[in-house]
Amino acid sequence: MSLADTLKVFAGRASAAFTEQLCNEIGIPVGKARVDSFPDGELIVKLDEDVRGRDCFIVQSTSTPVNEHLMELLIWIDCLKRASANRITAVIPYFGYARQDRKSEGRTPITAKLVANIITAAGADRVIAMDLHAAQVQGFFDIPMDHLLASPVLSKYFVQELPNLTADGANGLVIVSPDPGNLKAASFYAEKLNADLAFIDKRRKSATTVAMNNIVGEIKDKTVLMFDDMITTGGTISEASKVLKEHGARRIFVTATHGVFAGQAVERIAKSPIERLVITDTIPPCSRLDPIRERITILSVAPLMGEAIKRIHLNQSVSAVLKGAQGGKR
Repeated sequence: MSLADTLKVFAGRASAAFTEQLCNEIGIPVGKARVDSFPDGELIVKLDEDVRGRDCFIVQSTSTPVNEHLMELLIWIDCLKRASANRITAVIPYFGYARQDRKSEGRTPITAKLVANIITAAGADRVIAMDLHAAQVQGFFDIPMDHLLASPVLSKYFVQELPNLTADGANGLVIVSPDPGNLKAASFYAEKLNADLAFIDKRRKSATTVAMNNIVGEIKDKTVLMFDDMITTGGTISEASKVLKEHGARRIFVTATHGVFAGQAVERIAKSPIERLVITDTIPPCSRLDPIRERITILSVAPLMGEAIKRIHLNQSVSAVLKGAQGGKR
């Protein structure tokens, strides 16, 4: 029996192109199914092939519109369960609500735990996610959870690009963490690229504004490479890039796993001194990015997730996919 007979990978509407690339890596076709909307906005999923007794994976990022994509994921899981799939794995390249991982003040929810609960209640047997904002979200699931990291893909790219990063008269390369919480990941890249390390003392004023204070480390006349797990409103990296430029940075590059680009992110980045953004394809790019499209490089983590899916299906270790990886906050 071939792999295509026992393994089925379906694409949610948020991750159609990503799933196509992932399936090409595995060597199987994307599962046949349809997602339709009723006039009142309700969704329905209809499978167009038999999944009884099969190992099924549904790929869906819970990106904007977050609630709609999350609900679609739950309907997919329920549909596969009622169609007698043997095992259902939710593959979530970008896990929305991961930032709400603890009670930072009174009378607030821990929504990341709630989302974990409802995915489990819907019938998922396993979950795969990429670069969770907070690594402890893994523990919110009462089912097996594989936390993959994009660092092997990102570090390979920057090792190849190292000569270009230090061109144009730059006095070396320095890896900068935009806040102390991401210092561990920044240290990993500094070691990989044989670069110096610095971080910015960042204080968050609200959900959309931050205050940048001191820079710890030497950046004058150097190429700066900032690492973060996601770019949401662009407030952190835009303000950080301005502060770095004021302190003498020659060139500024930014990389993040998830390009959320919410609110005024594109406008902020367009006005910033950031020379290039390197992100992955966990969230599909949209037309809103056109003003900064020439500054963006998109790397694919679909082959990495495809390898993880294949290994899980064959009951092999996923540790090999994580070899040499580093990332995650807190």
